[in-house]
Amino acid sequence: MPEIRVKSEIAGSVWKIVKQPGEAVEAEETLLILESMKMEIPVAAPKAGMLAALHVAEGEAVEEEQVLAVIRA
Repeated sequence: MPEIRVKSEIAGSVWKIVKQPGEAVEAEETLLILESMKMEIPVAAPKAGMLAALHVAEGEAVEEEQVLAVIRA
C-alpha cells in the first residue's frame, strides 16, 4: 500500500485531533485542525485510506511543510 504524507501548509499549533491511527478516512475528511493567528484551519486527507500514523499531539507547535500524519491508501 502506498503511503501518503500529510504536511502542514502553515506554521501554527495543533488545536484538535479528529481522527486516530487505525481509523479509516475518506478523501477530503478532516484529520486534525490547526490554529494559526486565531483562525482554525482543517487538515484534510488527500485520499481515502487508513490513518497509519499521527506525528503530532494536541497543543504541539508545527512548522510549515512538517509531516503531520501518514495515510496508507
